[in-house]
Amino acid sequence: MSKARDLFVDIPGGSIFVRRWNAAAGAGDPIFLLHDSLGSVEQWREFPAALAAAVGREVIAYDRLGFGRSTARNAPPCVDFIEEEAAELFPALRRELAVTHFALLGHSVGGAMALVAAASATQGCEAVVTEAAQAFVEPRTLAGIRAARAQFEDPAQFARLSRWHGEKARWVLNAWTDVWLSAQFSCWSLDRELPAVRCPVLAIHGDRDEYGSEEFPRRITAGVGGRAELAILERCGHVPHRERSAEVVQLTAAFLQRHAGAPTMSDS
Repeated sequence: MSKARDLFVDIPGGSIFVRRWNAAAGAGDPIFLLHDSLGSVEQWREFPAALAAAVGREVIAYDRLGFGRSTARNAPPCVDFIEEEAAELFPALRRELAVTHFALLGHSVGGAMALVAAASATQGCEAVVTEAAQAFVEPRTLAGIRAARAQFEDPAQFARLSRWHGEKARWVLNAWTDVWLSAQFSCWSLDRELPAVRCPVLAIHGDRDEYGSEEFPRRITAGVGGRAELAILERCGHVPHRERSAEVVQLTAAFLQRHAGAPTMSDS
């Protein structure tokens, strides 16, 4: 497995915790991992090292502001938090890391962020892989969030979240549930951004995802402006990189091998 290197990067708003695997690799642009609504670098577990070894590229994961080991945030997130991350905070991190060309893999809301980031960085993003990404606000998503919020009322369940986020755990939980369940967020979707995604896209989704139906990846692959592939994993829930890690690694590696460096639609 690839060795990891940890560092902190200052961007407007605070310090970002970053972990890099296979940093010496030179066979392609790095792959950034964008975590889910309750996620962090540590929660990717062994997946980044396995992915780096399979693709022969550097893999970079980071804790968003307010999460994991990054700087805490006190104000609640705005309803435009996906666009804020994709168009402002992630580009600031890339500039500090001196990364101009890259691929993206995003889980859950991180997948939505990856697509918006690709739509903004049309000349820099080589490819996007989403897993369990939301494309709009679906009743199943809201039902899953309400059920999770109720579960986290159990101190033992909340302690598990605190393991990853420490004193930031309450903010992390509220940032997820309060925004997604708000009336202001009810009309959110990726429909406006998808046509601007010109790089190849692979949308991975579990057929038993408790936070969204297969309509999410189908909306993504139908809506993007470039090449798109769809992979529905049988007997898989909302965390494919943990439930079906080897398969996700294989799908991602094969996808990048087919499309890495391929011209975008705007270049052809």
